[in-house]
Amino acid sequence: MSVTGGSSYILRVILVLSVLLLTAGGGTGGEAGLLTEIEALYHEMDLEGTLDRKVFRLAVIGFANLRDRGELKKVTPLSIIDYTKPSTEKRLVVVDIPGRRLLRTSLVAHGKNTGENYAVRFSDEPGSLMSSFGFFATGETYYGKHNYSLRLHGLEKEFNDNALERFVIIHGAWYVSQKFISRHGRLGRSWGCPALPLETTNEIIDLIKGGSCLFVYFNDKAYLENSIFLDERRATEWFTSNGGLYGAGESRKSKQKTGG
Repeated sequence: MSVTGGSSYILRVILVLSVLLLTAGGGTGGEAGLLTEIEALYHEMDLEGTLDRKVFRLAVIGFANLRDRGELKKVTPLSIIDYTKPSTEKRLVVVDIPGRRLLRTSLVAHGKNTGENYAVRFSDEPGSLMSSFGFFATGETYYGKHNYSLRLHGLEKEFNDNALERFVIIHGAWYVSQKFISRHGRLGRSWGCPALPLETTNEIIDLIKGGSCLFVYFNDKAYLENSIFLDERRATEWFTSNGGLYGAGESRKSKQKTGG
């Protein structure tokens, strides 16, 4: 084992032991317990270099608040799109919180009027052809113009709650591919939908459909300061009362469902 690899492993062990110590005897350590658990998950899933630590932390805080408010039908998975990254990188990450695993990464497009290679402009207005950000709950699947597709329910007033009206859905698109990147230096763009590669669309939709959490991130100051789902205090209260990010038996069930 290399020195770097050994240090990383030791750090993960320390983080996991910290969580176990915080939760021993029925306590979760309040805010420190929540943040330590998030950090432990980040390292256990080996997300360094795949997903920004801050984005993951915000996603998990939102996940806790969504569970507290009963907005989710499925405990897992948690899907995260980081629109601060260029379209040439895999901006979609799907993780299993109870199973403590990274499940999928994928290219994902943004809206035509949101930008070229980088997403820079966002809107929730019908007809804007822009992407929107914030927390969504995945809905039902259907076959339509883009074949197998997944409806998204925007949960944040003024940021994404027009998603159904705007037909912002997850679907496959021919312009989401390495071949398109090689020719144009970026992905093609949608009319505001987080479009996926055709060859993996069905698999990803089946994985996340039916009431799981999707967090679409962009570094927007007004959003980060005002989203009710990024309330760390309330997330901490739920985390403490729930005895962690998931209840007894959820981790085992998650592994059974995803084949782990």
